[in-house]
Amino acid sequence: MAQFYSAKRRVTTRQIITVTVSDLDPFGQGVARNNGKTLFINGLLPDESAEITLTEDKKQYARGQVKRRLSDSPERVTPRCPHFGVCGGCQQQHASIALQQRSKQAALGRLMKRDVEEVIADQPWGYRRRARLSLNYQPKTQQLQMGFRKANASDIVDVVQCPVLVPTLEALLVPLRECLNTLQGKRSLGHVELVSADNGPLLVLRHTAPLSAQDKEKLERFSHSSGLSLYLAPESEILERVSGEAPWYSSDGLRLTFSPRDFIQVNDGVNQKMVATALEWLDVQKEDRVLDLFCGMGNFTLPLAKRAASVIGVEGVPALVAKGQENAALNNLQNVTFFHENLEEDVTRQSWAKHGFDKILLDPARAGAPGVMQHIIKLAPTRMVYVSCNPATLARDSEALLRAGYQIQRMAMLDMFPHTGHLESMVLFERK
Repeated sequence: MAQFYSAKRRVTTRQIITVTVSDLDPFGQGVARNNGKTLFINGLLPDESAEITLTEDKKQYARGQVKRRLSDSPERVTPRCPHFGVCGGCQQQHASIALQQRSKQAALGRLMKRDVEEVIADQPWGYRRRARLSLNYQPKTQQLQMGFRKANASDIVDVVQCPVLVPTLEALLVPLRECLNTLQGKRSLGHVELVSADNGPLLVLRHTAPLSAQDKEKLERFSHSSGLSLYLAPESEILERVSGEAPWYSSDGLRLTFSPRDFIQVNDGVNQKMVATALEWLDVQKEDRVLDLFCGMGNFTLPLAKRAASVIGVEGVPALVAKGQENAALNNLQNVTFFHENLEEDVTRQSWAKHGFDKILLDPARAGAPGVMQHIIKLAPTRMVYVSCNPATLARDSEALLRAGYQIQRMAMLDMFPHTGHLESMVLFERK
C-alpha cells in the first residue's frame, strides 16, 4: 500500500538581538559587531542602539533589519526627499553632511592606510546637473511612470521631487511627466535624460518607435515654453536636435562644449574646486610639459594648457578626442594636442612622449589604470595627480607608484555625490 507524507509547515521565529552601531560605512549602513562578526544594518547611525533581526548570516559578516530603534544619534536628520528609503538614488539622507563626510574620509583612509585630512565639497543639495529617468507605461491606468529605480529592484519610483537635482531640473519633473502623458506614442518611450548646461537645461527623449508629427509638435512647444533644448533619440546611437543650441559649461574660465551624451562631471561646484586643486597641487610652471591621461574632452587638459608650455591629452574614446580638439580651438589654446590611444598599450613608445613630461594628471574610470602605471613610472614625472572614482582601484594603483619611489604628499576626499555611497578622491604623488 502506498503511503503519502505531508510535511507540516515548520514555523521559525527570527531571534531579536540588540546591537549598538559603532560606525557608518560609505553606503549608509550602520556597522556593529555581534558574536565577533561584522554586522551591517540599513538605517542606523553610529552610537544608535536598536533591536534587529538577522536577514543574512554569512561566515565573515551578517546583515540585519531594524525592528525598533532604541536611541537616536544627534547626527540623525530628517530626509528632505519624500522618496528616500524607496528610491535607490540616495542612501544617506538620514545622516548629517558632517557624518557622511567623516565616514567617507575614514573609509578612504583605511584603504590608503593613512589619514585623510582634506575634504573638497560644495552644496549638499541641488548639486546634480545630470539625471536619467526611466519611463514605464502602465496599461491599467494608461499613464506613464517616470522616475528612478527602487533600491535593489527594477521597479520605478514615480518621482515628483528630487532635492539633489539642480532646481531647474527638479522643476521640470512634474510638467515633463504631464507633457509625455499627452503623447500618442507614450507606449514607445524608453527614458529621458536631463542635463543642466551653463546655457540652459536640455532634454534627451529616447523612443523606440517613430513619433507622430503631432507628438513632435507637442514636444517642441514644451521645449520652448520650458526654455530647454530638445533632442530626440530614435536609436541608442542617434541624436537629433529639435530645438535649442549646443550645450556648454565653464571650467577655469574656459568654455567647454559637449554633446548631451558626453561624460561631464555631475557636480559642477565640486568639479570647479577639483580642477583648481589639481592645478595647485601640480604647481604647473610656464616651462612644464604636462600629460593628461583619460582626459575626456579637456576638463583638466585645457586649464592645464593655460599655464604650461605644452599639454598632451590622451583619451580612448574618439568622439571625446574630437570634442577636446574643438574646445582647444574654441578657446584659442594652441599649445595643447589631443590623441586617441589605447591606454593599456605602452604610451611611452608614441612620438609625442619621447621628450618626457614634468607633470602628469590621470582621471581613469572605476576600473582604475593598472595597465598604465608602469608606463607612467617610465616617464618619471616629478609630480602626479591621480583623480579617482573608486578608492579600491586607487589603493591598488598607488602601490606601484610607492614601490617606484613616489610618495603621497596630499590626499583629499571629493564629496562629489552627497547622500550616496559614491566615494571619490584625489592624491598628489611626488618623486623624491
